[in-house]
Amino acid sequence: MFVRHLNLVDFRSYPQVAVDFEPGPSVLVGPNGQGKTNLLEALGYVASLSSHRVGTDAPLVRAGAQRAIVRTAIVHGGRELTVELEIVPGKANRARLNRSPVSRPREILGALRQVLFAPEDLALVRGDPAERRRFLDDLLVARYPRFAGVRSDYERVLKQRNALLRTAYLARKAGRGTPGAADLRTLEVWDAHLARYGAELLAGRLELVSALSPHVEKAYDAVSPGGGRARIEYRCGLADDGEDMTTSLVSAGSDGPRVDRDVLAARLLAALARSRPAEEERGVTLVGPHRDDLLLRLGDLPAKGYASHGESWSFALALRLASYDLLRSEGIEPVLALDDVFAELDATRRERLGELVSGATQVLITCAVAADVPEALRGARYDVAEGTVRRVC
Repeated sequence: MFVRHLNLVDFRSYPQVAVDFEPGPSVLVGPNGQGKTNLLEALGYVASLSSHRVGTDAPLVRAGAQRAIVRTAIVHGGRELTVELEIVPGKANRARLNRSPVSRPREILGALRQVLFAPEDLALVRGDPAERRRFLDDLLVARYPRFAGVRSDYERVLKQRNALLRTAYLARKAGRGTPGAADLRTLEVWDAHLARYGAELLAGRLELVSALSPHVEKAYDAVSPGGGRARIEYRCGLADDGEDMTTSLVSAGSDGPRVDRDVLAARLLAALARSRPAEEERGVTLVGPHRDDLLLRLGDLPAKGYASHGESWSFALALRLASYDLLRSEGIEPVLALDDVFAELDATRRERLGELVSGATQVLITCAVAADVPEALRGARYDVAEGTVRRVC
C-alpha cells in the first residue's frame, strides 16, 4: 500500500496544496512551522478519522474557512482508491470513496492504513491511561476496521449510562430522590448494552495485546539493544487479584489469539452489579474498558516514572514499530510515517532505525535538517516552505 497523491484545501495552514508521492522513502524537509506535519496529519485523518495532535476538528480547518477538504489516492494490490473527506467543525463530516458518497465517514476506514510516529507519542509512556487506551483502539481499528463501530457504540452507551447516573446523583443531592428510585429504573438495560459492547471491545484489546507483545519486545531490543526487556500488559478492572487476563482468558485460535466474549460480558455484568452503590454515590460508571490501562514495563519496573527520557522515547518508538510489524505480519502493508523522529536520536540509533524500516513499501519522513535522515531512507526529497511543497530530487 502507498499514497500516490494528496490534495488539501483549507486544511491547517494550506489554502491549497497538491503532492504526488511514490513508493519508497519520501523526505519532507523544511524549517519548523512550515506545514510538514500537517501533510502527515491529513493522511492520518484519512486512516483513523482523528488527529494525533488535537481532539477536535476545528483546528484542522484553516482560519477564516468554513470547511477543509482532504483528497487522496491510495494504491493497494494494484488497484487505486480515491478518498475524499470534507471536515466541517460542529457538523457531521462527509466522505466519498471512489467519488461515491458513503452514508457514514467510518466506511472509508481501511482504505488507508498508516502507522505514524510523532513527538506526541512520548505521552504513550509518560501520559495518562487515556493515551494508551487510544493507542490500542486506533491500532485495533487499523487491524479490523469494524471495531470503529464497536468503539462508537460503547462510547454512546457509556455516555447515556453516565447521564442517567449523573441525573440520579443530582436529584439525590437536591433531596428529590434516593438511590434506586425511578431515575435509575432503566439502568439494568444500559448495563446489558454496556456489557455487550464492552466485552467486544475488551476482547479485541486483549487479543491485540497478546499478538502485539512479542513485536514490542523485539522492536525495543532493535532500537535500544542492551537496554532491557520491554513488556506490555493489559491492566483490567475485571481481573482477579494477580490475574493477567492476556494469559488466563486468551487462547490460541486458527486465526490468532481469541477471547470468549460471553465470559467477558458475564464478568462485566457482575462487576457492574458490585459497583452499583459506589456508582450511585459518585454519579459515574466505574467499571469497563474506559477505566483500563496498558502497563509498559522495562524489566521489572513500570516505564512510567522510572524510564529515562531516552528510554521513554525508545519505548514509544518500539510501540509504533511493533504496530507496523504486526500489521505487516497479518498481510497489511501500512504506510509508515516518521514525524521529526531523527532529531531526537543519536547517530547510531538513526542508522539502526533506517535499516529497520528501509524495506517498507512507503515511508514518509519529516525533518528540519536533511542530514539527520540516515542514508538508507534518503529517497525522494520535497522542500516545504511558505505554503508550498516542491519536489527537488
